[in-house]
Amino acid sequence: MTAARNALTKWLSTLPKPLASSNAGRKLYSTAASGLRIGYVPEHFSTPLFFAKSEGYYKDAGVSPEFKPFITGTGDMIKALKENDIDLAVGLTEGWVAGLGNNRAEYKIVGTYVQSPLRWAISTGDNRDDVKSIADLQGKIFGVSRIGSGSFVMAFVLGREQGWPGNPPVSFNVLGSFKNLRGAVRDGEADAFMWEYFTSKKYYDNREIKYIGSIYTPWPSWTIAAANKLVNAEPETRTIGRFFSAVNKGVKHFRQNPEKAVDYISTNLDYTADDAREWMKTVNFADDVSVVDRSVIIDKTFAILHDANVIENAEAADPKMFVTDTPVFKVQ
Repeated sequence: MTAARNALTKWLSTLPKPLASSNAGRKLYSTAASGLRIGYVPEHFSTPLFFAKSEGYYKDAGVSPEFKPFITGTGDMIKALKENDIDLAVGLTEGWVAGLGNNRAEYKIVGTYVQSPLRWAISTGDNRDDVKSIADLQGKIFGVSRIGSGSFVMAFVLGREQGWPGNPPVSFNVLGSFKNLRGAVRDGEADAFMWEYFTSKKYYDNREIKYIGSIYTPWPSWTIAAANKLVNAEPETRTIGRFFSAVNKGVKHFRQNPEKAVDYISTNLDYTADDAREWMKTVNFADDVSVVDRSVIIDKTFAILHDANVIENAEAADPKMFVTDTPVFKVQ
């Protein structure tokens, strides 16, 4: 992923600035106090965020986003929000809800980025003849990127779905990056790990790791979280709303230009063009990223994570406080 991140940084530096004439008739905002530090995972799902940049939609909306990649995922973004290193982040729903349930940071879920569920692939080393099915993983060690990450949360959920005994039903080894996880299941530091299917597929094809099975999230896969400080200032600044309006346009551009999306993903990220096309058949970005289905977050995600013992002290948590009232984030 380091090579992919370097390629992404290089690509961003070459993005064209919008022509002055392209702003005719558009409502522009002052950029004062509109700098926004945004955490994201540098994978294929990030494509509409950068289309919004290359097409000048952020500039039109009066926001100046600084994108900060987190190759280790949602768990690290929770830490960054807590430490005021970022203002807003696009991450996995289960990670945000688990973090809020365990009081790990002060943030709110403010939007939905990807409506479709995430396909979590369960992988082991291609050299591991002792692991041929999910059943073989009972009592084994799962590698995770960090405590609270999606790979950590979904291993809990998998163990509960399989009816494995124990609390927790699986053992963990915290290993950091996707690259470290791939190496660990070959070297014996872990027996399996879970990561998004299409991000893993390249490494099935080159026989570094092998596919064991999949599990799908029963909720929208990617949501957007913002630091409480940013949320509280929104009625005056409209920063989140303006960012959302630009992302909505980036999503629309993604849908209208599928081959451009394939070219971007296969050139700047760690995917083949064929895999990018297959992934695009499965993904459904939100029509309006400012919308959050409170019932999904409160009644479904929280309840499932509670049942899986991912949330340690659920009785003390108030899931109604996890989500904001979304109309405040709309910009007409």
